[in-house]
Amino acid sequence: MGKITGFLELERVDRDYLPVEERLKGYNEFVIPLGDKGTRDQAARCMDCGVPYCHNGCPVNNQIPDWNDLVYRGDWLKALKNLHSTNNFPEFTGRICPAPCEAACTLNIQDTPVGIKTIECAIVDKGWEEGWIVPDINPVKTGKKVAVIGSGPSGLACAQQLARAGHDVHLYEKNHKAGGLMRYGIPDFKMEKHNIDRRVEQMTAEGVTFHYGVHVGRDIKIDDLVAQYDAVALAGGAEKPRDLPIPGREFDGIHFAMDFLPQQNRRVSEEPLNNVKPLLAEGKHVVVIGGGDTGSDCIGTSNRQGALSVTQIEIMPAPPAKENKALTWPLWPMKMRTSSSQEEGVARDFGVATVRFEGENGVVKKLVCARADDKFQPIPGTEFELQADLVLLAMGFLGPVQDGMIKDLGLALDKRGNVLADTVKYQTDKAKVFSCGDMRRGQSLVVWAIREGRQCARAIDLSLMGETTLPR
Repeated sequence: MGKITGFLELERVDRDYLPVEERLKGYNEFVIPLGDKGTRDQAARCMDCGVPYCHNGCPVNNQIPDWNDLVYRGDWLKALKNLHSTNNFPEFTGRICPAPCEAACTLNIQDTPVGIKTIECAIVDKGWEEGWIVPDINPVKTGKKVAVIGSGPSGLACAQQLARAGHDVHLYEKNHKAGGLMRYGIPDFKMEKHNIDRRVEQMTAEGVTFHYGVHVGRDIKIDDLVAQYDAVALAGGAEKPRDLPIPGREFDGIHFAMDFLPQQNRRVSEEPLNNVKPLLAEGKHVVVIGGGDTGSDCIGTSNRQGALSVTQIEIMPAPPAKENKALTWPLWPMKMRTSSSQEEGVARDFGVATVRFEGENGVVKKLVCARADDKFQPIPGTEFELQADLVLLAMGFLGPVQDGMIKDLGLALDKRGNVLADTVKYQTDKAKVFSCGDMRRGQSLVVWAIREGRQCARAIDLSLMGETTLPR
């Protein structure tokens, strides 16, 4: 905890944003840190609540009251060590996690939770500024070789933990750089990619070998890797997008969000697009279908590219403006949220079913929509039209792409099409093959991916060595 009476004396203050007109000029992060004193004051608000529900609210079980107290007392280095004991990459979660820990905070009963996410980000950013974050190299090598496939947060966490256990770890990534959807899906204005690059440098020094541009199941056979390594961890994510198979879907100008977002991220990092047709919102009326984080990222990117208008529609009804704390706390509540990208300019509508797309000369021009009933079907007589030159489908993901290594291995799948493995052994039904992250659990959060990567690494280490000191 922080100061005993801190929560009574100090108001909740969160990080501020640069003005909309300023941040729309580029793709840099626009969050303004609180500074040492401001962060210390917010850490002082952590109360002696008896049962710290924030622990369970956080998927990696961060010891939040402990490092809040350390920040309050000015021991930033010890706070960093504590934070890293449960989370390999707090600069990722400190920027892009929705903070279920804050929803679980006791002070959230009165809508003034401790700014846990802000404090977490401040701790790790200070660690980088002070040079405290250095490679953690295990001088004792086990002689075991492990392949990790996929360099998203789950694969990175798994690989780093295994390298620190002394294994020879090789990480295979189909793209030109590491990071998975953190690099190619999440816009730079939410998290600049140098945050990933310096972790890659750290992991390389720790003994992880990165193999870029290698699409396992296409460029190299998965069976060859299984034969070559003592263990293989599948951390390839859940990349199969949910489609909208309605009349007019074939028109040009209708694209999945993950065809649109990676292009802009590659432009920012000056990575070649490899002759792919450019997808740009400049001068267009954009309609985003889907109300989640990916849809929000499409809004922010479209506005920065110079869209004439941006409309976001969601088939679900509008959530309540405020949750009933007596029913929801300390669980994550369903309520109306407005992201920073939505604040930058968008027309939002809920309970909308898209009936068909209409176009001219093979190019989409409008959507015909209707109000949706409680079974998400269009209500007759409620039709309306939306002008659209670019439609972005951001309706979530259906699980991992099964063509390639999953089918080649003949792995058992769960009822949702994810790789079947439990959360103790993370073992698939094929010897030496493990799975973690979105490929195992389905579309989820970065913080859940980090948790699974860490736990999968522990399971692999235990399987190979018969014992392990890696934490769950």
